Amino acid sequence: MSEFIRIANELGLPKVVTTQNAYNLLNRNFDSALSEVSRYTNVGLLAYSPLGFGFLTGKYIENQELENTRISLFPGFGQRYLKPNVQEAVAAYVKVAKKYNLKPAQLAIAFVKSRWFVKSTIIGATSLAQLQENINGVNVVLDKEILAEIDAIHTRYPNPVP
Repeated sequence: MSEFIRIANELGLPKVVTTQNAYNLLNRNFDSALSEVSRYTNVGLLAYSPLGFGFLTGKYIENQELENTRISLFPGFGQRYLKPNVQEAVAAYVKVAKKYNLKPAQLAIAFVKSRWFVKSTIIGATSLAQLQENINGVNVVLDKEILAEIDAIHTRYPNPVP
């Protein structure tokens, strides 16, 4: 990203303002891979997959394969979510959401929204009910206590879906 910006400046081309990467509770690689560049270049993140292919809703706990879900409709792409520690991490995040009377999707979206480098979050829903739940996640503000619990889970299960 830095090199692209340098060349764009050198050639008088438009400045890059955002980059689009997957970012969620199961994949926080942006934190260590690009956040520093983001800070120094003022290039924000358009975070996609804030629900981790639907896993962070909790609906796949214990490897349930539900019909008409992303994992059943796109099994090849969903392979990355069938790795070690994914189920354990998801279960831990779901437990935190329930502890604070939040839906797991709301916790996941609120976390992504809470990151200083996120300029917008790209959500996807297959039903109106899912869309409403996702939109409600935008209004959730996570306090320091919840964020500390999230960070403790991340420390135990770092980036199981890179």
